[in-house]
Amino acid sequence: MLHTKEMKGDEIVEIKLWQVPVTADKPHGVKVSLVYVRAGQRLVCYDNAEGKGYHRHHVGVEEPYHFSDIRRLLSDFKRDIIHLRGRSWDDED
Repeated sequence: MLHTKEMKGDEIVEIKLWQVPVTADKPHGVKVSLVYVRAGQRLVCYDNAEGKGYHRHHVGVEEPYHFSDIRRLLSDFKRDIIHLRGRSWDDED
């Protein structure tokens, strides 16, 4: 399992990735949970919760997500954070 959690002020970025057996529900053998929270509000989340498949929560809207690989998932997540923050997570305040 990979688990990282970073906090800056009222913001949290948490990434959890697990290798799991390949099943119909987890065809890539991975369970994912990536979340960006600001002021206690979940603004972005990518996950593949049981029975739901890969999907994305973006500012209260849930939609399917086409998973291709971990690298692309992390890139899409980072892009969403940059869009919501107006700058990269790594940029100083």
